[in-house]
Amino acid sequence: MSFSSHIRSIYRHCRDRFYLIPELPRNIMVTVVLLCGAYCASSVLISHTGGENNSALVFVLAVTIISFLTTGYLYGILASIVGTFCINIYFMEPYAAFTLNRTGYPVAMLSMVTISCVVCALTTRVKQQAAEAIRREKNTKALYEMNEKLNEEKAAIQLESARETIRGNILRAVSHDLRTPLTAISGAASVLLSSPEVSEKNVAMLNDIKSDADTLIVMVENLLSVTQIQDGTMPLKKREEMLEEVAGDAILTTRRRFPDAHVELELSEDILYLPMEPMLIKQVMVNLLENAIRHSGDREHITLHLFRQDDWAVVEVRDRGKGLSPELCQAIQAGKPLKRDLSGDATRGMGIGLSVCQSIVKAHNGFFAAGNSPEGGAVFRFGLPMEEKTDE
Repeated sequence: MSFSSHIRSIYRHCRDRFYLIPELPRNIMVTVVLLCGAYCASSVLISHTGGENNSALVFVLAVTIISFLTTGYLYGILASIVGTFCINIYFMEPYAAFTLNRTGYPVAMLSMVTISCVVCALTTRVKQQAAEAIRREKNTKALYEMNEKLNEEKAAIQLESARETIRGNILRAVSHDLRTPLTAISGAASVLLSSPEVSEKNVAMLNDIKSDADTLIVMVENLLSVTQIQDGTMPLKKREEMLEEVAGDAILTTRRRFPDAHVELELSEDILYLPMEPMLIKQVMVNLLENAIRHSGDREHITLHLFRQDDWAVVEVRDRGKGLSPELCQAIQAGKPLKRDLSGDATRGMGIGLSVCQSIVKAHNGFFAAGNSPEGGAVFRFGLPMEEKTDE
Protein backbone atom coordinates (compact mmCIF):
# COMPACT_ATOMS: atom_id res chain seq x y z
CA MET A 1 0.00 0.00 0.00
CA SER A 2 1.37 3.43 -0.97
CA PHE A 3 1.75 6.29 1.49
CA SER A 4 -1.11 8.30 -0.07
CA SER A 5 -3.44 5.30 0.11
CA HIS A 6 -2.50 4.82 3.75
CA ILE A 7 -3.29 8.47 4.47
CA ARG A 8 -6.66 8.21 2.70
CA SER A 9 -7.48 5.11 4.70
CA ILE A 10 -6.67 6.88 7.96
CA TYR A 11 -8.75 9.89 6.87
CA ARG A 12 -11.81 7.74 6.05
CA HIS A 13 -11.49 5.91 9.36
CA CYS A 14 -11.28 9.18 11.34
CA ARG A 15 -14.16 10.69 9.38
CA ASP A 16 -16.39 7.69 10.05
CA ARG A 17 -15.52 7.78 13.75
CA PHE A 18 -16.15 11.53 13.85
CA TYR A 19 -19.66 11.27 12.42
CA LEU A 20 -20.57 8.55 14.92
CA ILE A 21 -20.66 11.27 17.61
CA PRO A 22 -24.18 12.76 18.14
CA GLU A 23 -24.78 15.99 16.25
CA LEU A 24 -25.11 18.52 19.14
CA PRO A 25 -22.00 17.50 21.14
CA ARG A 26 -20.07 17.08 17.89
CA ASN A 27 -20.86 20.65 16.76
CA ILE A 28 -20.03 22.12 20.18
CA MET A 29 -16.77 20.17 20.34
CA VAL A 30 -15.73 21.33 16.85
CA THR A 31 -16.53 24.97 17.65
CA VAL A 32 -14.65 24.97 20.97
CA VAL A 33 -11.61 23.09 19.64
CA LEU A 34 -11.20 25.32 16.58
CA LEU A 35 -11.67 28.56 18.54
CA CYS A 36 -9.06 27.36 21.06
CA GLY A 37 -6.78 26.43 18.18
CA ALA A 38 -7.23 29.89 16.61
CA TYR A 39 -6.45 31.52 19.97
CA CYS A 40 -3.26 29.44 20.39
CA ALA A 41 -2.15 30.11 16.82
CA SER A 42 -2.76 33.85 17.17
CA SER A 43 -0.80 33.86 20.46
CA VAL A 44 2.17 32.22 18.74
CA LEU A 45 1.98 34.64 15.81
CA ILE A 46 1.78 37.77 17.94
CA SER A 47 4.80 36.66 19.95
CA HIS A 48 6.84 36.58 16.73
CA THR A 49 5.34 39.55 14.89
CA GLY A 50 4.95 41.93 17.79
CA GLY A 51 2.39 44.64 17.16
CA GLU A 52 1.52 43.45 13.63
CA ASN A 53 -1.87 41.75 14.02
CA ASN A 54 -2.68 38.66 11.86
CA SER A 55 -5.12 37.17 14.36
CA ALA A 56 -8.20 38.29 12.33
CA LEU A 57 -7.19 36.05 9.41
CA VAL A 58 -6.60 33.12 11.76
CA PHE A 59 -10.06 33.49 13.32
CA VAL A 60 -11.73 33.90 9.89
CA LEU A 61 -10.09 30.64 8.85
CA ALA A 62 -11.35 29.00 12.04
CA VAL A 63 -14.91 30.26 11.38
CA THR A 64 -14.74 28.90 7.82
CA ILE A 65 -13.71 25.44 9.05
CA ILE A 66 -16.37 25.53 11.80
CA SER A 67 -19.03 26.37 9.21
CA PHE A 68 -17.83 23.48 7.07
CA LEU A 69 -17.80 20.89 9.86
CA THR A 70 -21.00 21.89 11.69
CA THR A 71 -24.62 21.93 10.65
CA GLY A 72 -26.57 25.14 10.09
CA TYR A 73 -25.57 28.79 10.52
CA LEU A 74 -25.64 29.05 14.33
CA TYR A 75 -22.18 27.72 15.20
CA GLY A 76 -20.36 29.70 12.52
CA ILE A 77 -22.03 32.99 13.49
CA LEU A 78 -21.47 32.30 17.18
CA ALA A 79 -17.80 31.53 16.48
CA SER A 80 -17.40 34.77 14.52
CA ILE A 81 -18.78 36.84 17.42
CA VAL A 82 -16.64 35.03 20.01
CA GLY A 83 -13.59 35.39 17.74
CA THR A 84 -14.18 39.13 17.36
CA PHE A 85 -14.25 39.65 21.12
CA CYS A 86 -11.14 37.47 21.56
CA ILE A 87 -9.23 39.58 19.03
CA ASN A 88 -10.27 42.82 20.74
CA ILE A 89 -9.39 41.60 24.23
CA TYR A 90 -6.23 39.54 23.67
CA PHE A 91 -4.69 40.66 20.40
CA MET A 92 -5.34 44.44 20.25
CA GLU A 93 -3.89 47.12 22.48
CA PRO A 94 -4.52 47.53 25.36
CA TYR A 95 -4.16 43.77 25.85
CA ALA A 96 -6.38 41.85 28.31
CA ALA A 97 -9.05 44.56 28.17
CA PHE A 98 -12.08 45.21 25.96
CA THR A 99 -12.11 48.70 24.41
CA LEU A 100 -13.53 50.54 21.43
CA ASN A 101 -11.75 53.82 22.12
CA ARG A 102 -8.92 53.31 19.66
CA THR A 103 -9.50 54.66 16.17
CA GLY A 104 -10.69 51.99 13.76
CA TYR A 105 -11.59 49.38 16.41
CA PRO A 106 -15.40 49.56 15.92
CA VAL A 107 -15.04 49.32 12.14
CA ALA A 108 -12.57 46.45 12.49
CA MET A 109 -14.89 44.51 14.81
CA LEU A 110 -17.95 45.10 12.63
CA SER A 111 -16.02 44.14 9.50
CA MET A 112 -14.74 41.01 11.25
CA VAL A 113 -18.26 39.91 12.23
CA THR A 114 -19.67 40.72 8.77
CA ILE A 115 -16.91 38.91 6.88
CA SER A 116 -17.17 35.88 9.20
CA CYS A 117 -20.96 35.74 8.79
CA VAL A 118 -20.72 35.99 4.99
CA VAL A 119 -18.08 33.26 4.89
CA CYS A 120 -20.23 31.15 7.21
CA ALA A 121 -23.32 31.63 4.99
CA LEU A 122 -21.43 30.84 1.80
CA THR A 123 -19.84 27.73 3.31
CA THR A 124 -23.18 26.49 4.63
CA ARG A 125 -24.82 27.10 1.23
CA VAL A 126 -22.08 25.14 -0.53
CA LYS A 127 -22.62 22.27 1.91
CA GLN A 128 -26.37 22.33 1.30
CA GLN A 129 -25.86 22.36 -2.46
CA ALA A 130 -23.45 19.44 -2.19
CA ALA A 131 -25.95 17.52 -0.04
CA GLU A 132 -28.73 18.32 -2.53
CA ALA A 133 -26.55 17.16 -5.41
CA ILE A 134 -25.87 13.87 -3.59
CA ARG A 135 -29.59 13.45 -2.87
CA ARG A 136 -30.49 14.11 -6.51
CA GLU A 137 -27.82 11.68 -7.64
CA LYS A 138 -29.29 8.99 -5.38
CA ASN A 139 -32.81 9.74 -6.60
CA THR A 140 -31.65 9.65 -10.22
CA LYS A 141 -29.90 6.35 -9.63
CA ALA A 142 -32.99 4.92 -7.92
CA LEU A 143 -35.22 6.13 -10.76
CA TYR A 144 -32.83 4.67 -13.32
CA GLU A 145 -32.81 1.31 -11.55
CA MET A 146 -36.61 1.39 -11.27
CA ASN A 147 -36.90 2.27 -14.95
CA GLU A 148 -34.58 -0.60 -15.85
CA LYS A 149 -36.66 -2.97 -13.73
CA LEU A 150 -39.90 -1.76 -15.31
CA ASN A 151 -38.41 -2.16 -18.78
CA GLU A 152 -37.37 -5.71 -17.93
CA GLU A 153 -40.84 -6.51 -16.60
CA LYS A 154 -42.42 -4.91 -19.68
CA ALA A 155 -40.19 -6.95 -21.97
CA ALA A 156 -41.06 -10.12 -20.04
CA ILE A 157 -44.79 -9.35 -20.27
CA GLN A 158 -44.51 -8.64 -24.00
CA LEU A 159 -42.57 -11.88 -24.52
CA GLU A 160 -45.14 -13.86 -22.54
CA SER A 161 -47.95 -12.20 -24.48
CA ALA A 162 -46.25 -13.09 -27.76
CA ARG A 163 -45.83 -16.66 -26.58
CA GLU A 164 -49.50 -16.87 -25.61
CA THR A 165 -50.51 -15.46 -29.00
CA ILE A 166 -48.32 -18.00 -30.83
CA ARG A 167 -49.61 -20.80 -28.61
CA GLY A 168 -53.21 -19.79 -29.25
CA ASN A 169 -52.64 -19.54 -33.00
CA ILE A 170 -51.04 -22.98 -33.07
CA LEU A 171 -53.87 -24.49 -31.03
CA ARG A 172 -56.50 -22.97 -33.31
CA ALA A 173 -54.68 -24.09 -36.46
CA VAL A 174 -54.21 -27.63 -35.17
CA SER A 175 -57.79 -27.78 -33.89
CA HIS A 176 -59.20 -26.68 -37.25
CA ASP A 177 -57.03 -29.23 -39.05
CA LEU A 178 -58.08 -32.03 -36.68
CA ARG A 179 -61.79 -31.37 -36.64
CA THR A 180 -62.45 -32.33 -40.27
CA PRO A 181 -60.71 -35.77 -40.25
CA LEU A 182 -62.17 -36.60 -36.84
CA THR A 183 -65.66 -35.80 -38.09
CA ALA A 184 -65.01 -38.00 -41.11
CA ILE A 185 -63.82 -40.86 -38.89
CA SER A 186 -66.90 -40.59 -36.68
CA GLY A 187 -69.19 -40.47 -39.71
CA ALA A 188 -67.50 -43.47 -41.33
CA ALA A 189 -67.82 -45.46 -38.12
CA SER A 190 -71.54 -44.59 -37.95
CA VAL A 191 -72.05 -45.76 -41.53
CA LEU A 192 -70.24 -49.04 -40.87
CA LEU A 193 -72.25 -49.62 -37.67
CA SER A 194 -75.48 -49.32 -39.66
CA SER A 195 -74.30 -51.99 -42.13
CA PRO A 196 -75.76 -55.49 -41.46
CA GLU A 197 -72.60 -57.18 -42.73
CA VAL A 198 -70.44 -56.07 -39.77
CA SER A 199 -69.64 -58.80 -37.24
CA GLU A 200 -70.21 -58.40 -33.50
CA LYS A 201 -66.46 -58.18 -32.88
CA ASN A 202 -66.11 -55.41 -35.43
CA VAL A 203 -69.19 -53.64 -34.00
CA ALA A 204 -67.43 -53.32 -30.65
CA MET A 205 -64.31 -51.98 -32.34
CA LEU A 206 -66.35 -49.52 -34.41
CA ASN A 207 -68.17 -48.34 -31.28
CA ASP A 208 -64.82 -47.66 -29.65
CA ILE A 209 -63.60 -45.81 -32.74
CA LYS A 210 -66.74 -43.68 -32.88
CA SER A 211 -66.62 -42.97 -29.14
CA ASP A 212 -62.97 -41.93 -29.24
CA ALA A 213 -63.52 -39.83 -32.36
CA ASP A 214 -66.51 -38.05 -30.75
CA THR A 215 -64.44 -37.45 -27.63
CA LEU A 216 -61.61 -35.94 -29.64
CA ILE A 217 -64.09 -33.76 -31.54
CA VAL A 218 -65.40 -32.40 -28.22
CA MET A 219 -61.83 -31.75 -27.06
CA VAL A 220 -61.04 -29.90 -30.28
CA GLU A 221 -64.17 -27.77 -29.92
CA ASN A 222 -63.21 -27.03 -26.31
CA LEU A 223 -59.71 -26.00 -27.34
CA LEU A 224 -61.09 -23.68 -29.99
CA SER A 225 -63.53 -22.13 -27.53
CA VAL A 226 -61.06 -21.58 -24.70
CA THR A 227 -58.36 -20.05 -26.94
CA GLN A 228 -60.84 -17.74 -28.68
CA ILE A 229 -62.42 -16.59 -25.42
CA GLN A 230 -59.12 -16.02 -23.63
CA ASP A 231 -57.59 -13.89 -26.39
CA GLY A 232 -60.85 -12.05 -27.08
CA THR A 233 -61.31 -13.19 -30.68
CA MET A 234 -64.75 -14.65 -29.88
CA PRO A 235 -67.05 -11.78 -28.84
CA LEU A 236 -70.15 -12.89 -26.95
CA LYS A 237 -73.42 -12.45 -28.79
CA LYS A 238 -75.80 -12.49 -25.87
CA ARG A 239 -79.54 -12.65 -26.22
CA GLU A 240 -82.43 -13.34 -23.87
CA GLU A 241 -82.96 -17.10 -23.63
CA MET A 242 -84.68 -19.55 -21.30
CA LEU A 243 -82.08 -21.51 -19.41
CA GLU A 244 -84.46 -24.49 -19.26
CA GLU A 245 -84.41 -24.82 -23.06
CA VAL A 246 -80.60 -24.70 -23.17
CA ALA A 247 -80.45 -27.35 -20.43
CA GLY A 248 -82.86 -29.55 -22.39
CA ASP A 249 -80.65 -29.35 -25.50
CA ALA A 250 -77.59 -30.17 -23.38
CA ILE A 251 -79.26 -33.28 -21.94
CA LEU A 252 -80.35 -34.43 -25.42
CA THR A 253 -76.77 -34.04 -26.70
CA THR A 254 -75.41 -35.93 -23.70
CA ARG A 255 -77.94 -38.77 -24.03
CA ARG A 256 -77.15 -39.07 -27.72
CA ARG A 257 -73.44 -39.49 -26.92
CA PHE A 258 -74.00 -41.68 -23.85
CA PRO A 259 -77.27 -43.59 -24.34
CA ASP A 260 -76.58 -45.88 -21.38
CA ALA A 261 -76.20 -42.98 -18.89
CA HIS A 262 -79.14 -41.72 -16.84
CA VAL A 263 -79.32 -37.92 -16.56
CA GLU A 264 -82.19 -36.27 -14.70
CA LEU A 265 -83.26 -32.63 -15.11
CA GLU A 266 -84.59 -30.79 -12.04
CA LEU A 267 -86.30 -27.43 -12.53
CA SER A 268 -87.45 -24.86 -10.03
CA GLU A 269 -90.75 -22.99 -10.12
CA ASP A 270 -89.00 -19.84 -11.38
CA ILE A 271 -88.62 -19.30 -15.09
CA LEU A 272 -84.95 -18.50 -15.72
CA TYR A 273 -84.95 -16.03 -18.61
CA LEU A 274 -81.63 -14.22 -18.89
CA PRO A 275 -79.05 -12.84 -21.37
CA MET A 276 -76.48 -15.40 -22.52
CA GLU A 277 -74.69 -16.99 -25.44
CA PRO A 278 -76.83 -20.18 -25.58
CA MET A 279 -74.37 -22.34 -27.53
CA LEU A 280 -71.55 -21.61 -25.09
CA ILE A 281 -73.71 -22.19 -22.00
CA LYS A 282 -74.88 -25.44 -23.55
CA GLN A 283 -71.23 -26.37 -24.04
CA VAL A 284 -70.59 -25.73 -20.33
CA MET A 285 -73.49 -28.00 -19.34
CA VAL A 286 -72.44 -30.73 -21.77
CA ASN A 287 -68.84 -30.61 -20.52
CA LEU A 288 -69.94 -30.93 -16.88
CA LEU A 289 -72.35 -33.77 -17.66
CA GLU A 290 -69.73 -35.64 -19.70
CA ASN A 291 -67.15 -35.18 -16.94
CA ALA A 292 -69.64 -36.63 -14.44
CA ILE A 293 -70.34 -39.60 -16.72
CA ARG A 294 -66.70 -40.30 -17.57
CA HIS A 295 -64.90 -39.58 -14.29
CA SER A 296 -67.28 -40.03 -11.37
CA GLY A 297 -67.82 -43.77 -11.72
CA ASP A 298 -71.59 -43.20 -11.50
CA ARG A 299 -73.86 -43.20 -14.54
CA GLU A 300 -77.18 -43.74 -12.79
CA HIS A 301 -77.58 -40.75 -10.46
CA ILE A 302 -76.46 -37.71 -12.48
CA THR A 303 -78.64 -34.65 -11.94
CA LEU A 304 -78.80 -31.31 -13.72
CA HIS A 305 -80.52 -28.87 -11.36
CA LEU A 306 -81.59 -25.33 -12.32
CA PHE A 307 -82.75 -22.77 -9.75
CA ARG A 308 -82.65 -19.07 -8.90
CA GLN A 309 -80.59 -17.68 -6.04
CA ASP A 310 -81.02 -13.95 -5.47
CA ASP A 311 -79.95 -12.29 -8.75
CA TRP A 312 -78.25 -15.41 -10.11
CA ALA A 313 -79.46 -18.25 -12.28
CA VAL A 314 -77.60 -21.24 -10.84
CA VAL A 315 -76.86 -24.55 -12.57
CA GLU A 316 -75.71 -27.59 -10.59
CA VAL A 317 -74.43 -30.92 -11.89
CA ARG A 318 -74.40 -33.62 -9.21
CA ASP A 319 -73.37 -37.24 -9.14
CA ARG A 320 -72.91 -39.95 -6.48
CA GLY A 321 -69.50 -41.10 -7.57
CA LYS A 322 -66.06 -40.97 -6.00
CA GLY A 323 -66.02 -37.18 -5.58
CA LEU A 324 -63.21 -34.69 -6.10
CA SER A 325 -59.80 -34.50 -4.47
CA PRO A 326 -59.09 -31.48 -2.18
CA GLU A 327 -56.33 -30.33 -4.55
CA LEU A 328 -58.73 -30.30 -7.50
CA CYS A 329 -61.38 -28.40 -5.52
CA GLN A 330 -58.83 -25.77 -4.43
CA ALA A 331 -57.52 -25.37 -8.00
CA ILE A 332 -61.06 -24.88 -9.35
CA GLN A 333 -62.02 -22.43 -6.59
CA ALA A 334 -58.84 -20.41 -7.21
CA GLY A 335 -59.46 -20.40 -10.96
CA LYS A 336 -56.02 -21.90 -11.61
CA PRO A 337 -55.17 -24.05 -14.65
CA LEU A 338 -55.61 -27.74 -13.86
CA LYS A 339 -52.53 -29.94 -13.85
CA ARG A 340 -52.62 -33.34 -15.44
CA ASP A 341 -52.18 -35.10 -12.11
CA LEU A 342 -55.18 -33.19 -10.68
CA SER A 343 -57.61 -33.66 -13.53
CA GLY A 344 -58.22 -37.38 -13.19
CA ASP A 345 -58.22 -39.05 -16.58
CA ALA A 346 -56.46 -36.23 -18.40
CA THR A 347 -56.41 -38.18 -21.65
CA ARG A 348 -60.18 -37.69 -21.82
CA GLY A 349 -59.91 -33.97 -21.45
CA MET A 350 -61.40 -33.30 -18.00
CA GLY A 351 -58.90 -30.50 -17.37
CA ILE A 352 -59.54 -28.92 -20.77
CA GLY A 353 -63.31 -29.20 -20.32
CA LEU A 354 -63.25 -27.53 -16.91
CA SER A 355 -60.95 -24.77 -18.19
CA VAL A 356 -63.43 -24.12 -21.00
CA CYS A 357 -66.28 -23.98 -18.48
CA GLN A 358 -64.40 -21.50 -16.30
CA SER A 359 -63.54 -19.28 -19.27
CA ILE A 360 -67.09 -19.24 -20.66
CA VAL A 361 -68.70 -18.54 -17.28
CA LYS A 362 -66.16 -15.81 -16.53
CA ALA A 363 -66.88 -14.20 -19.92
CA HIS A 364 -70.56 -14.08 -18.85
CA ASN A 365 -69.58 -12.32 -15.57
CA GLY A 366 -70.65 -15.40 -13.65
CA PHE A 367 -69.10 -17.63 -10.99
CA PHE A 368 -67.86 -21.23 -11.12
CA ALA A 369 -67.38 -23.54 -8.14
CA ALA A 370 -66.88 -27.20 -7.31
CA GLY A 371 -66.97 -29.38 -4.22
CA ASN A 372 -68.13 -32.65 -2.72
CA SER A 373 -71.69 -33.35 -1.60
CA PRO A 374 -72.29 -34.53 2.00
CA GLU A 375 -74.32 -37.43 0.54
CA GLY A 376 -71.34 -38.41 -1.61
CA GLY A 377 -70.20 -37.50 -5.08
CA ALA A 378 -69.12 -34.27 -6.73
CA VAL A 379 -71.05 -31.03 -7.22
CA PHE A 380 -70.20 -28.55 -9.96
CA ARG A 381 -72.02 -25.24 -9.80
CA PHE A 382 -72.00 -22.12 -11.91
CA GLY A 383 -74.13 -18.99 -11.84
CA LEU A 384 -75.11 -16.43 -14.43
CA PRO A 385 -76.43 -12.93 -13.67
CA MET A 386 -80.16 -12.57 -14.34
CA GLU A 387 -79.56 -9.10 -15.75
CA GLU A 388 -76.81 -7.82 -18.01
CA LYS A 389 -73.92 -6.27 -16.02
CA THR A 390 -72.04 -3.35 -17.53
CA ASP A 391 -68.63 -2.12 -16.45
CA GLU A 392 -68.88 1.31 -14.90
